[in-house]
Amino acid sequence: MTSLFDPIQLGAIAAPNRILMAPLTRARATRDHVPTALMVDYYRQRASAGLIISEATGISRQGLGWPYAPGLWSEEQVEAWKPVTAAVHDAGGRIVAQLWHMGRLVHPAVTGEDPVSSSAIAAPGHAHTYEGNKDYPTPRPLEVSEIPQLLETYAHAARNARAAGFDGVQIHAANGYLIDEFLRDGVNQRSDDYGGSADNRVRLLREVTGTVVDAIGADRTAVRLSPNGETQGTDDSDPASLFPVAAQALDALGIAFLELRELTPTGTYGSSEVPRQSPLIRQHFKGPLILNSDYTKASAQAAIDSGVADGIAFGRPFIANPDLVERLRIDAPLNEWNPKTFYTQGAEGYTDYPVLEKVA
Repeated sequence: MTSLFDPIQLGAIAAPNRILMAPLTRARATRDHVPTALMVDYYRQRASAGLIISEATGISRQGLGWPYAPGLWSEEQVEAWKPVTAAVHDAGGRIVAQLWHMGRLVHPAVTGEDPVSSSAIAAPGHAHTYEGNKDYPTPRPLEVSEIPQLLETYAHAARNARAAGFDGVQIHAANGYLIDEFLRDGVNQRSDDYGGSADNRVRLLREVTGTVVDAIGADRTAVRLSPNGETQGTDDSDPASLFPVAAQALDALGIAFLELRELTPTGTYGSSEVPRQSPLIRQHFKGPLILNSDYTKASAQAAIDSGVADGIAFGRPFIANPDLVERLRIDAPLNEWNPKTFYTQGAEGYTDYPVLEKVA
């Protein structure tokens, strides 16, 4: 039987195990969205993951509304990422950049620009800004004439990721951000070629992914989807009809892997009674399929044994356990994470979690 600790080929990336580090926003960059030296240590510490998926990283100022999150649109950002990727590689690891456009979840207080989305529907809740929480404004619908420029922005960020030393990229098409806002009919109320039918709503995902594939190769391009349940106000009335269409489109492009963040009824950060779509998606996507959300070692191995998953992405356990792979391998106790330091700007709760040798 295949084990969590067996190697796996993810496109061009030879991963030594099937325990991936999920993308985790940590807010340790500058206000200009430039990576910092502290981030070098953080990612180096976690290089034993089969593959690190970086924190969500903005493709443009328009699309990056999270304070102190990093970007990949400027030369300064590219140069600042180079020590991070070099440190991971020197420690024997592999890392891809997650490309992020936040869509309607952007606030002008952070970007200085009005948010865009599939439709003019404001998100519920509040945006996190440098001045505290603020109500989300109503976004303007993205014009069809703007989409070619958006595609080039994704391609530019993907090329910048490779120039910065990343082994590839993952397109963030989940969690209620821009591409997800086009995918799911709870937000997408368009009547043009990007709205209505499932095939139309998948169009932007297909075009973004195809553009990135053309820029850096299918074997270095991955995608993240969140196919079950509401996320940040984004939901779909019939995910079982929508996401097979998305999976078929991505399968046809031959991407390196597909990651699914699937909520559970008892999820610790978000929950849903909508059944997991991964068994259905597995029928339509033949490449490596990575699952994410609230997995333990036992449930992760069971997902691989079932044939649905090829690997598992762990999020919060990697925050508190830089050596998570070894801890899982020998069934060592796990450190508890501290939510109060998830998005602070210092080393506390970021690079100071102990590894097994220090515990001993």
